[in-house]
Amino acid sequence: MFSTYQSQDVTILLKDITGLVTPLGTREREARIQSGVHYSEMLPLEYEPSPAYLAAYHDALERYAGITAEAVARAAEQIWESRGRQCALVSLARAGTPIGILIRRYLQGRYGADLPHYTISIIRGRGIDRNAMAYLLNRHAPGDIQFVDGWTGKGAIQRQLDAAMTDYPGVSPGLTVLSDPANVAAICGTHDDFLIASSCLNSTVSGLLSRTFLRGDIISPGDFHGAAFYRELKDQDLTYQFIDTIQAHFPACADAVPPPRRSGRAGLEEVHRIGADFGIRDINLIKPSIGEATRVLLRRVPWKVLVHSLRDEAHLGHIYQLAREKGAELVEYPLENYRACGLIRDLADT
Repeated sequence: MFSTYQSQDVTILLKDITGLVTPLGTREREARIQSGVHYSEMLPLEYEPSPAYLAAYHDALERYAGITAEAVARAAEQIWESRGRQCALVSLARAGTPIGILIRRYLQGRYGADLPHYTISIIRGRGIDRNAMAYLLNRHAPGDIQFVDGWTGKGAIQRQLDAAMTDYPGVSPGLTVLSDPANVAAICGTHDDFLIASSCLNSTVSGLLSRTFLRGDIISPGDFHGAAFYRELKDQDLTYQFIDTIQAHFPACADAVPPPRRSGRAGLEEVHRIGADFGIRDINLIKPSIGEATRVLLRRVPWKVLVHSLRDEAHLGHIYQLAREKGAELVEYPLENYRACGLIRDLADT
């Protein structure tokens, strides 16, 4: 276990590449991405949160622990109803991993079920880790596999799963998430774009693991996709503080009925509207949802952050703080499915 996750919580199907890849600064990494280098071939330097931002994170965790726990419970009950005790939870590294642990813990407490939980890599534009899938299907029936992630933005990972699972008959590509503002997940806790506090930080709320990595000189054909372990950040690790705080708010039980889907414009349609309004041709530079807007501010070179309100401190306080630190303009915009949307700066324009 090259992480701070406990072995009973998750089996990590990733190759340890610690020390094999030099992390790049945000600007250099962004320039390479926009020149055509795939993001999975690089690792970013970890953002070191300021005291003000860490305070915003802790406030967000306390404020949204109950809502997050309710979403975990509702999603978990739907999984239990559809798959039962044979289910194998497969979270998508890295944001899905703490969510998979929470779902597993809820079902263990509610039903006494000791479900297996794995975390594997899926990479936009590169696909799912086929060696990890082979490992899973040697141990579990195809119909028992349930994919888990944190939230949806444009739905890109769901579409990647849909494409990948055409090679795996009987494995459902349906994704479980806590927050599904894009209206694309098979199972969700809510379609509301609410703040999941784990989206506010990087490795320090994800077992000190990096984003997943795939480059031929380091990942051989027989290897799992890779990830690095940031051991040097151990004194900053908040992974189990997040997990334990949410678990402490679990309800005794929850409704297994799926929440009603939103009517009106779909998430991807709204993204195309934003692109037209702001002159952005590449929708990969548009990152809708609180979670994705946060990632833009943490890992990319932000241009603007669209928010449904400049006065929504309760939901967006950490975004306001990060935008100030990163020099990104906050713009009030009539978002329909989302509370926030990050726009990445096109470096060709600078």
